[in-house]
Amino acid sequence: MKLLLHICCAPCAIYPLKVLKQEEIDVMGFFYRHNIHPFTEMLKRQETLEQYAEQIGLKMIYQKGYDLEGFIQGVVFRENSRCIYCYHDRLKSTALLAKRGKFNYFSTTLLYSKFQKHDMIKAIGEDIGRSVGIPFYYHDFREGWKEGIEASKQLSMYRQQYCGCIYSEKERFAGGYT
Repeated sequence: MKLLLHICCAPCAIYPLKVLKQEEIDVMGFFYRHNIHPFTEMLKRQETLEQYAEQIGLKMIYQKGYDLEGFIQGVVFRENSRCIYCYHDRLKSTALLAKRGKFNYFSTTLLYSKFQKHDMIKAIGEDIGRSVGIPFYYHDFREGWKEGIEASKQLSMYRQQYCGCIYSEKERFAGGYT
Protein backbone atom coordinates (compact mmCIF):
# COMPACT_ATOMS: atom_id res chain seq x y z
CA MET A 1 0.00 0.00 0.00
CA LYS A 2 1.33 3.44 -1.00
CA LEU A 3 0.40 6.49 1.04
CA LEU A 4 1.14 10.19 0.49
CA LEU A 5 1.49 11.84 3.87
CA HIS A 6 1.05 15.59 4.25
CA ILE A 7 3.74 16.60 6.75
CA CYS A 8 3.29 19.91 8.55
CA CYS A 9 6.71 19.75 10.24
CA ALA A 10 9.40 17.26 11.18
CA PRO A 11 8.55 16.95 14.90
CA CYS A 12 4.94 16.04 14.07
CA ALA A 13 6.09 13.43 11.54
CA ILE A 14 8.17 11.28 13.89
CA TYR A 15 5.43 9.23 15.54
CA PRO A 16 3.10 8.88 12.52
CA LEU A 17 6.01 7.66 10.38
CA LYS A 18 6.92 5.12 13.06
CA VAL A 19 3.36 3.77 13.14
CA LEU A 20 3.02 3.66 9.35
CA LYS A 21 6.34 1.83 9.04
CA GLN A 22 5.17 -0.72 11.63
CA GLU A 23 2.04 -1.20 9.50
CA GLU A 24 4.34 -1.82 6.50
CA ILE A 25 2.89 1.09 4.54
CA ASP A 26 5.06 2.61 1.81
CA VAL A 27 5.07 6.33 2.68
CA MET A 28 6.15 9.39 0.76
CA GLY A 29 5.96 12.80 2.41
CA PHE A 30 4.54 16.07 1.10
CA PHE A 31 5.43 19.46 2.60
CA TYR A 32 2.86 22.18 1.93
CA ARG A 33 4.27 25.72 2.26
CA HIS A 34 1.59 28.38 1.69
CA ASN A 35 0.06 28.34 5.18
CA ILE A 36 3.29 28.85 7.13
CA HIS A 37 4.15 32.45 7.94
CA PRO A 38 6.38 34.34 7.93
CA PHE A 39 8.54 33.08 5.06
CA THR A 40 11.55 32.61 7.33
CA GLU A 41 9.48 30.33 9.59
CA MET A 42 8.48 28.22 6.59
CA LEU A 43 12.14 27.91 5.60
CA LYS A 44 13.13 26.75 9.14
CA ARG A 45 10.41 24.10 9.12
CA GLN A 46 11.29 22.91 5.63
CA GLU A 47 15.01 22.76 6.42
CA THR A 48 14.34 20.72 9.58
CA LEU A 49 12.13 18.35 7.60
CA GLU A 50 14.70 18.02 4.81
CA GLN A 51 17.36 17.02 7.36
CA TYR A 52 15.06 14.53 9.09
CA ALA A 53 13.83 13.01 5.83
CA GLU A 54 17.41 12.53 4.66
CA GLN A 55 18.34 11.01 8.01
CA ILE A 56 15.58 8.38 7.87
CA GLY A 57 15.53 7.87 4.08
CA LEU A 58 12.04 9.32 3.53
CA LYS A 59 11.19 10.34 -0.01
CA MET A 60 9.65 13.81 -0.05
CA ILE A 61 7.82 16.21 -2.31
CA TYR A 62 8.29 19.87 -1.41
CA GLN A 63 5.72 22.30 -2.68
CA LYS A 64 7.08 24.99 -4.97
CA GLY A 65 6.33 28.67 -4.63
CA TYR A 66 4.94 30.57 -1.69
CA ASP A 67 1.39 31.83 -2.20
CA LEU A 68 1.03 33.98 0.90
CA GLU A 69 -1.44 36.23 -0.89
CA GLY A 70 -3.65 33.31 -1.93
CA PHE A 71 -3.74 31.99 1.63
CA ILE A 72 -4.59 35.40 3.11
CA GLN A 73 -7.27 35.98 0.46
CA GLY A 74 -8.77 32.59 1.33
CA VAL A 75 -9.18 33.42 5.01
CA VAL A 76 -9.82 37.17 4.99
CA PHE A 77 -13.08 37.98 6.81
CA ARG A 78 -13.13 34.32 7.98
CA GLU A 79 -10.28 34.55 10.46
CA ASN A 80 -12.22 32.79 13.22
CA SER A 81 -12.86 29.79 10.95
CA ARG A 82 -9.55 29.94 9.08
CA CYS A 83 -8.59 26.40 10.13
CA ILE A 84 -11.37 24.96 7.96
CA TYR A 85 -9.91 26.70 4.91
CA CYS A 86 -6.37 25.73 5.84
CA TYR A 87 -7.14 22.05 6.48
CA HIS A 88 -9.14 21.85 3.28
CA ASP A 89 -6.44 23.51 1.19
CA ARG A 90 -3.64 21.30 2.51
CA LEU A 91 -5.61 18.07 2.34
CA LYS A 92 -7.01 18.76 -1.13
CA SER A 93 -3.52 19.54 -2.44
CA THR A 94 -2.28 16.29 -0.91
CA ALA A 95 -5.18 14.24 -2.31
CA LEU A 96 -4.76 15.63 -5.83
CA LEU A 97 -1.03 14.93 -5.73
CA ALA A 98 -1.68 11.44 -4.39
CA LYS A 99 -4.13 10.70 -7.18
CA ARG A 100 -1.69 11.97 -9.83
CA GLY A 101 1.07 9.86 -8.26
CA LYS A 102 -1.09 6.72 -8.17
CA PHE A 103 -0.98 6.40 -4.39
CA ASN A 104 -3.58 4.20 -2.68
CA TYR A 105 -4.28 6.65 0.16
CA PHE A 106 -3.43 10.07 1.53
CA SER A 107 -3.21 11.28 5.12
CA THR A 108 -1.72 13.98 7.32
CA THR A 109 0.49 14.44 10.35
CA LEU A 110 -2.09 16.94 11.58
CA LEU A 111 -3.74 13.87 13.12
CA TYR A 112 -0.79 13.71 15.54
CA SER A 113 -1.24 17.08 17.24
CA LYS A 114 -3.43 17.41 20.30
CA PHE A 115 -3.78 21.11 19.40
CA GLN A 116 -5.47 20.54 16.04
CA LYS A 117 -9.21 20.13 15.43
CA HIS A 118 -9.03 16.38 14.98
CA ASP A 119 -12.65 15.60 14.10
CA MET A 120 -12.69 18.43 11.58
CA ILE A 121 -9.51 17.15 9.91
CA LYS A 122 -10.96 13.64 9.67
CA ALA A 123 -14.26 14.86 8.20
CA ILE A 124 -12.57 17.15 5.68
CA GLY A 125 -10.09 14.43 4.69
CA GLU A 126 -12.85 11.89 4.15
CA ASP A 127 -14.96 14.36 2.12
CA ILE A 128 -12.01 15.29 -0.07
CA GLY A 129 -11.12 11.64 -0.50
CA ARG A 130 -14.61 10.91 -1.82
CA SER A 131 -14.63 13.93 -4.15
CA VAL A 132 -11.13 13.33 -5.54
CA GLY A 133 -11.47 9.56 -5.70
CA ILE A 134 -8.67 8.54 -3.36
CA PRO A 135 -9.33 7.31 0.19
CA PHE A 136 -8.26 9.27 3.25
CA TYR A 137 -6.24 7.09 5.62
CA TYR A 138 -7.36 7.83 9.15
CA HIS A 139 -5.32 7.04 12.25
CA ASP A 140 -5.43 8.87 15.58
CA PHE A 141 -1.72 9.47 16.08
CA ARG A 142 -2.28 11.54 19.25
CA GLU A 143 -1.61 8.37 21.25
CA GLY A 144 2.10 8.98 20.59
CA TRP A 145 2.14 12.69 21.43
CA LYS A 146 4.66 12.49 24.26
CA GLU A 147 6.84 9.93 22.48
CA GLY A 148 7.13 12.17 19.43
CA ILE A 149 7.99 15.22 21.51
CA GLU A 150 10.73 13.38 23.37
CA ALA A 151 12.17 11.99 20.15
CA SER A 152 12.24 15.44 18.52
CA LYS A 153 14.04 16.87 21.54
CA GLN A 154 16.59 14.03 21.49
CA LEU A 155 17.20 14.80 17.81
CA SER A 156 17.61 18.52 18.64
CA MET A 157 14.99 19.45 16.05
CA TYR A 158 13.69 22.94 15.57
CA ARG A 159 10.33 22.96 17.35
CA GLN A 160 7.95 25.77 16.42
CA GLN A 161 5.60 27.28 18.96
CA TYR A 162 2.54 27.88 16.79
CA CYS A 163 0.59 26.09 14.08
CA GLY A 164 1.80 28.03 11.09
CA CYS A 165 -0.30 30.91 9.84
CA ILE A 166 0.27 34.52 10.78
CA TYR A 167 -2.92 34.49 12.86
CA SER A 168 -1.74 31.55 14.97
CA GLU A 169 1.62 33.29 15.40
CA LYS A 170 -0.22 36.34 16.73
CA GLU A 171 -2.25 34.19 19.14
CA ARG A 172 0.90 32.47 20.38
CA PHE A 173 3.12 35.50 20.86
CA ALA A 174 0.76 38.46 21.33
CA GLY A 175 -1.87 36.66 23.36
CA GLY A 176 -4.72 39.03 24.07
CA TYR A 177 -2.97 42.10 22.70
CA THR A 178 -4.45 43.65 19.59
